[in-house]
Amino acid sequence: AQQLHARMRAGGARIGLATVYRGLQALVHAGAVDVLRIEDNEARYRLCATSEHHHHLVCRGCGRVEEIAEASIEHWAAAEAARFGFTDVSHTVEVMGLCPQCRAEGCDRAGPPSGRTSR
Repeated sequence: AQQLHARMRAGGARIGLATVYRGLQALVHAGAVDVLRIEDNEARYRLCATSEHHHHLVCRGCGRVEEIAEASIEHWAAAEAARFGFTDVSHTVEVMGLCPQCRAEGCDRAGPPSGRTSR
């Protein structure tokens, strides 16, 4: 949101950061944008590749995100909710790890290797 706000301001738009956040939240609610809470607890917004319910694999090194849909996660979440008596449940799953490229480059949790930027 802050990067989007800065780009909009640099382009001459007179818009407040709170307005950008409200717009992004509306897109999240509409299912057009995902919001991910990464390990630094910063909210990261990205366009959804699908309108179907899905989860994410997130690289700790470069920030690469892969969308995954896995029925076993849905069954597990429903079973655990029922076990504790919860109803009307929803969930999000974000699996953190290192992508093959970051693993090969020896990247770690500190961020992308020198000269490489997050996607």
